[in-house]
Amino acid sequence: MLELTAPAIEQRLLERLLPSALQVLDESADHAGHVGANGTGFGTHFRVRIASPQFEGRSRVQRHRLVYDALQDFLDQGLHALAIELL
Repeated sequence: MLELTAPAIEQRLLERLLPSALQVLDESADHAGHVGANGTGFGTHFRVRIASPQFEGRSRVQRHRLVYDALQDFLDQGLHALAIELL
């Protein structure tokens, strides 16, 4: 089972997308009481700010799809919300 933590998500993105810039923020505490929150304040809502050479020549939707594909097993295990900011 994967850890739903910012460092685990960051590591996966580093391995899969070789980003030139990356920041992963766990914003779960800001969503306490919202749908998908788990009551701990961690591990459900994340923001990813990312730039990658793999994004070149791809549309915004294709870039987002690369991020979602890299994190699919995290989503399958309870990551409820993922905000993606392409840099």
